[in-house]
Amino acid sequence: MSDDGGTWVGQRFEVTVGPVAHGGHCVARHEGRVVFVRHALPGERVVVAVTEDRHPGYCRADAVEVLDASPDRVERPCPAAGPGRCGGCDWQHVDPAAQRRLKADVVTEQFARLAGMDVALDVEELPGGPLRWRSRARFAVDRSGRPGLRPHRSRDVVVLEDCPITVEPAVQAVLGRNWDGAGAVDVAVDSVGGVTTTVLDRRGHARSTRVARPTGAEATGSRAERKAWHRDWQVEGTGFWQVHPAAADALVGAVAGFLGVRPGERVLDLYAGAGLFGGSLAGGVGAGGQVVCVEADAGACAAAADNLADLPQAEVWQGDVDAEGLTGLLAELDGPPDVVVLDPPRSGAGRGVSAVLAGCGARAVAYVACDPASLARDVAVFAEAGWRLTGLRAYDAFPMTAHVECVALLEPGQPVASPERS
Repeated sequence: MSDDGGTWVGQRFEVTVGPVAHGGHCVARHEGRVVFVRHALPGERVVVAVTEDRHPGYCRADAVEVLDASPDRVERPCPAAGPGRCGGCDWQHVDPAAQRRLKADVVTEQFARLAGMDVALDVEELPGGPLRWRSRARFAVDRSGRPGLRPHRSRDVVVLEDCPITVEPAVQAVLGRNWDGAGAVDVAVDSVGGVTTTVLDRRGHARSTRVARPTGAEATGSRAERKAWHRDWQVEGTGFWQVHPAAADALVGAVAGFLGVRPGERVLDLYAGAGLFGGSLAGGVGAGGQVVCVEADAGACAAAADNLADLPQAEVWQGDVDAEGLTGLLAELDGPPDVVVLDPPRSGAGRGVSAVLAGCGARAVAYVACDPASLARDVAVFAEAGWRLTGLRAYDAFPMTAHVECVALLEPGQPVASPERS
């Protein structure tokens, strides 16, 4: 709400757009208030329509008319994108190279603001281009059974016949069909063309799952087949796996390059999912090393156990990754981990887990993050304990959206001597 208690919702006015901000919008000002503007670019002069006004200090708005356009503005490839339309993408109006520059600016700003660190990086492009990369998606379903996606910060459903950032087999499996009685449909397409669809009720509970595999593909129950880092992996149907087909290889490559694991070392893989990072690092530690993968989800743990069955140095532990649980887990290990890799959810590992890891005796921690704000906050906790940010890479694993995937390397301020092995 504005200072006088009135609301600006529905009002239109002209602004000059300022810098990009975390979350898919840019910052402008009007009559002393901050305006978070979507569908704009830094430096543009636009007319905005206010869509939300709940706080005295700021409001949210859409750019509905462009008066002076940025040279980075392009025609949107999706007709459903734009003000008041589908909210699945943030940057359809931006040249892909400029999207990566905006994401780099966001990462830099988050580290400066939340961790007090100056970082410089480029967001690296992944193969395949900016469209048809999303291999897993959740489509909302309206009361008539028609699938689509929701507008930004809305519970409405924009009915879609296509989603240009989603791979075609997923689009064909869900869109253009009627899903009467469903609340949403999850769909995932694996590395061999198998399509898994899970129908959810309006409370978000799974109602049914269907797996369609290409002719000749080996049946593996409800699991999807994935390929990464010279190995085959099984993942629970629509369960977690990197959405971009090239992301898993890129992220494992960054983690492996940062950590440089050595024969005989102990690796702790937290939020391990199906075992991607731990399993990929196992060869580096060899038969004399140890890899412990920790994951809370029972289905993911079962998949990880199968994925790592040929690696006697690797084991899977089921449990929550929180400060108390992690402290107990570290006490159960035969010795401190040499290196740690963690890939937490968007909310990050948090202060408690970060503080425990900073004191665990590891020589290095590789932190994989899909949210730069959460990453920066957790890196600040490591810094408080004397650790240094010694490496940072970022990948455009979500083209057309504001999301960016980062890998950070953290090392203690003083070298940690490797414990002697018996």
